[in-house]
Amino acid sequence: MPYRRLPNTDAARIRAMRIALERGREVPPNQMAYSPKLIVKLQRFLPQFENMITLQRQSYASQNNKSKDYAETVRKARLYITHFIRVMNMAIFRAELPAETRAFYGLATNESTVPSMNTENELISWGKRIIEGEEFRIRKGGTPITNPTIAVVKVRYQNFLDAHHFQKTLAKRTLDYTEKNYELRKEADDLILQVWNEIENTHSTLPEDKRLPASENYGIVYFYRKGELNKAESAAKAQS
Repeated sequence: MPYRRLPNTDAARIRAMRIALERGREVPPNQMAYSPKLIVKLQRFLPQFENMITLQRQSYASQNNKSKDYAETVRKARLYITHFIRVMNMAIFRAELPAETRAFYGLATNESTVPSMNTENELISWGKRIIEGEEFRIRKGGTPITNPTIAVVKVRYQNFLDAHHFQKTLAKRTLDYTEKNYELRKEADDLILQVWNEIENTHSTLPEDKRLPASENYGIVYFYRKGELNKAESAAKAQS
């Protein structure tokens, strides 16, 4: 005997509810295969569900589309901060600046390696230290480091911070939609189950050759097991 399969994708859920709702609007109330109460629920729930799924997809697409630009902004900020540190170290090697200069930036005075900035948090932390350290050193009468100047570094760093905040906002929005839709999917599944149960119950007294098509007309999806499918195909060939 064929078995029904409840929708397991958003598109299938929407399609199942649409068909049931459209069929419910076409049929007179006294001939309906499921209750008017469920029609009201479908009318209320379906637009909300469709809208939230659309918003989630749009939010995810926006986040994905911005990711390439964001990666480039991160790369530029890391490049300028790293280059600033290297230029400062070269000035120390040339004895143009004392080794103690590194302390202004939170670096070890006897260490010339560039600190790790592989993660966004490291980049945020070191960018802040470098910018604040150079501005403080200049206020103390130090000669500004050039090529790049701290003003140029600051522009690249601020661009990164702005993009980082925007990307986190997009990610938070996408997560909110995802969590909301997780609950809505459970509600959709429960509603479809109620509708399909009532439809099948209404058609339960019909012979199988009429019962299945009648239920399928309301959007119920049936699947044949392998042996049943072969029998159904043989029967269809025999009738043709």
